[in-house]
Amino acid sequence: MKYIIIENEKIGEVKAKLLLDKNPKTCQTIWDALPFDVELSRWGEELYGDCPVSIPAENSQIECDVGDVGYWISGQGFCIFWGPTPASSSDKPVAASPVNIFAKIEGDTKAIFNQFSSFHGVVKKED
Repeated sequence: MKYIIIENEKIGEVKAKLLLDKNPKTCQTIWDALPFDVELSRWGEELYGDCPVSIPAENSQIECDVGDVGYWISGQGFCIFWGPTPASSSDKPVAASPVNIFAKIEGDTKAIFNQFSSFHGVVKKED
């Protein structure tokens, strides 16, 4: 199984399992673009920022799960969800507009990412 690594000086490496059965084209496009740097901003309990690819909608959704990693279609963005966003009406993350969920983070995403108001790191293939 393929994994991506989200790396930052403060948190080290965080693994996310690619969801090849859910969004195979999105997974492949992201995989082919790796490695790339990310500069992410916070929106509720989501980090989002530019992604160096353009991907059409593929099984896109607005309601997400904690630990989901997505590609934000309208903003060409890389997104990490760990809790409610300003669009949420419950504890579930809700994206501002449709995203292709392509990976799932292993571990306690709230503990890992809640400390950041912004995030600088790299996304790469697992060695």
